[in-house]
Order: sequence, then structure tokens, then C-alpha cells
Amino acid sequence: MAISFTKSIISRLNRELADIQSQSTNEKNKKEKALAKINQLQRDIKLSSSPSDLSSKMSRINKLNEEIKTINRVQADLSKQFVTKTAALKQQLAKDKPSNHIE
Repeated sequence: MAISFTKSIISRLNRELADIQSQSTNEKNKKEKALAKINQLQRDIKLSSSPSDLSSKMSRINKLNEEIKTINRVQADLSKQFVTKTAALKQQLAKDKPSNHIE
């Protein structure tokens, strides 16, 4: 019974780790898109002559920078979760394997 319980925990942790990796990839993609949009807006600003257009583009850049800060916080949280879950998985895997040494 204990082995079955340990295996279910290992399976759950593996699923959670896969979910965290997927979320991390999604956040990375969002960040890349936001950075690309900022770069495009900065190029557009250099070509723009309208003050209202400049203001609009600067507002959008500021909003994207805030979005990037949020993404960075989410990625840091995901990274912490990943480390914690990986440690828990290693602990469960150690329990799942019979001890080969005598103390």
C-alpha cells in the first residue's frame, strides 16, 4: 500500500512539474512578444512626428513594461515552485527505491 501511495505522489509531482514548465514557457513567450512590441513601438516613435502619437506609443510602452515586470514576478514564482516540487519528487523517488546499503 505504501508503494502505491508513493507512486501516486510521484505521478502527481511529475504532472505538476510538467504544468509548471508549460506555464513557464507560456510566460516566456508572452515576455518575448511584449519585448518585440516595445522594440517596434520604439522604432515607430523615431519615425513619428505627431505629439499625440508619441504620447500614445509611450503609454503603450509603459503598459508593456509593467506587463513584463508582472511576467518576471510570475516566472520567479514558477521557478521557486519548480525547485520545491523537484526536491519533493527526489525525496519521493528515494522512498520508492529500496535501500541498497546497510547502516
